[in-house]
Amino acid sequence: MPQRNTIYLQDKGNSNDTIPNLVEQQKPYRVQINDILNIRIKVLNQEDATIFNPTGEGSLEASPQERAYFDGFTVDLRGNIKIPQLEEFQVLNLTATEIEDLIKKRLLETEFNEFSQIFVTVKLAGLRYTTLGEINSTGSQVLFQERATILEAIANAGDIPVVGNKKAVRILRQYPHGQEIHRLDLTDINVMKSPYYYIQPNDIIIVDPLVQKSLGTGTDGIQTFTTILSIVTVVTSTILLIDRL
Repeated sequence: MPQRNTIYLQDKGNSNDTIPNLVEQQKPYRVQINDILNIRIKVLNQEDATIFNPTGEGSLEASPQERAYFDGFTVDLRGNIKIPQLEEFQVLNLTATEIEDLIKKRLLETEFNEFSQIFVTVKLAGLRYTTLGEINSTGSQVLFQERATILEAIANAGDIPVVGNKKAVRILRQYPHGQEIHRLDLTDINVMKSPYYYIQPNDIIIVDPLVQKSLGTGTDGIQTFTTILSIVTVVTSTILLIDRL
């Protein structure tokens, strides 16, 4: 199997030494249905804010993912979250900063005054995505960080084996208008310039097998040669037997 099919981020002669700062270029993420938000409200007298910060609803033996589910605020099918005392908020397609401003405004209207020194933080409760196909760990994955590249996401899922097609990795991404599919060539260093190099929550990453696996001809050069030699031997033997009949 040629190395060009298996090595990540190769310089194929069409790149330069400068990779743009994609973190600065990346647009703020806008919340989608089923996202889980971690919301914390702090005020001058923190006891007054206890009801707004539910914690410990899950089992002490729960995993970080399970605790994030129990302690977080899930965006429902209507795009709302519900916070105790503050009722429902429409957060669909809003950024974390916009949600923070919305909650702070509601708190000032109903619970506190400007002297309470309100501080609101809103974060996604982990980057959740799904991996399918020719990858070592398929299924739901979580990264507890705000940003992650496609390479970090794949490494977290155990990497792509040599029989996986790194040249045409697909990302199925959810948008307000529906779903779109984007393709990335992870063997080309220019993938780092792609607007899809950073994953988003609820992305589905799909890796197809290489032709060698589909044809069953082996995962490396030796296996492929051995398989082809066996086929040729069988065909030759069959022809010789037919000629003798």
